[in-house]
Amino acid sequence: MATTLVTNIKLLVNTLEENKLLRGKDLARLPCIENAYLIIEDGIITGTGSSNEIQHPASKFSHIIDAEGQMVLPAWCDSHTHLVFAASREEEFVDKIKGLSYADIAAKGGGILNSARKLNAASENELFTKAWKRLEEVSKQGTGAIEIKSGYGLTVEGEFKMLRVIKKLKEKSALPIKATFLGAHTYPLEYKDNHQGYIDLIMNEMLPVIAKEKLADYIDVFCETGFFSPVETEMICRAGMSYGLKPRIHANQLSLSGGTQTGVKLNALSVDHLETMDDDAITTLAQSNTIGTLLPTAAFFLRMPFQPARKLIEAGCAIALASDFNPGSSPSGNMNLVMAMSCIQMKMLPEEAINAATINGAYAMELEKEVGSISIGKKANLIFTKPVPSLAYLPYAFGSNLIDRVMINGEWI
Repeated sequence: MATTLVTNIKLLVNTLEENKLLRGKDLARLPCIENAYLIIEDGIITGTGSSNEIQHPASKFSHIIDAEGQMVLPAWCDSHTHLVFAASREEEFVDKIKGLSYADIAAKGGGILNSARKLNAASENELFTKAWKRLEEVSKQGTGAIEIKSGYGLTVEGEFKMLRVIKKLKEKSALPIKATFLGAHTYPLEYKDNHQGYIDLIMNEMLPVIAKEKLADYIDVFCETGFFSPVETEMICRAGMSYGLKPRIHANQLSLSGGTQTGVKLNALSVDHLETMDDDAITTLAQSNTIGTLLPTAAFFLRMPFQPARKLIEAGCAIALASDFNPGSSPSGNMNLVMAMSCIQMKMLPEEAINAATINGAYAMELEKEVGSISIGKKANLIFTKPVPSLAYLPYAFGSNLIDRVMINGEWI
């Protein structure tokens, strides 16, 4: 058995003794151990405590790591990404700078349909190679568990191709990965005036194969004005639920779409985005078990108002943070930037942001028993920082790379 002892850790962060989805004032409670040690056996955390209390002789361990001056955190749990795509969309970025609206860009063949066109032209191997490079990049930036959606296929074969790529990523990567079927991302052009026709395609042709081949863990719908209505969202989600797929919903990004209330009604695992929230949506979410996932880098990139994190926290909502990594509205999977932006622009405390990006993010992927905190029995998916003066320095120095090394399953990457 490979055993590793990490000693002289300046601060061991998020040492939860029991799993709990955090909300309200609990979100700011971040248990830490100063001058700590950590024991890892075959990739699993088996011991933590103060360095002056280590009971075992050094000879017991295969490896000893001196982490003097470093903080050790659980790796980020990114519960909302669109990591599989064929091409970037920086030309649309320039069009937006020049003043074109989303509708103008869509009229030129841009937006989600642009990504769909490029994805359907790409081979499965090409998609996998590009996605693998992105996955390696975000893991080096500290992401230790990730959710990946389909939704750029918008055809039967295109959606299957995306989900098969995600399945290959699951098989090859050491990271825990969850797959989400997002066929209901937008309506393909040929179904622009025949919404029910596309919904029937999702329910009758896509879902049976996805269930048979076990290609997805979850089903997602973009519940938004001009996309899928609350009624359509519920219909699609219930069809997915009949095949064992749990719902999670793109909700309240551009308008008061009813997506939050629909998600809660369906007992969705999460409702994601939440840039546009009123008192009813906030109260409904707070009184539910559904997690509100905030995606600040998407709001930043689209120059939209940031999510009302303080209102959500103070109302008692359970919130997570995620990157929304995608080519159109958040072309970054860097969770360090997500955490910094949450503190700078949404006034979250550093402790709240860390909890939302670790243990609550793990809950938003049903991975809380594996990752999300530095707890006995969980995977040693860890971030080792460079020497920093305090936890608050991590979001404060937002432009610096403060990660020294990342460990997945007890192994350096």
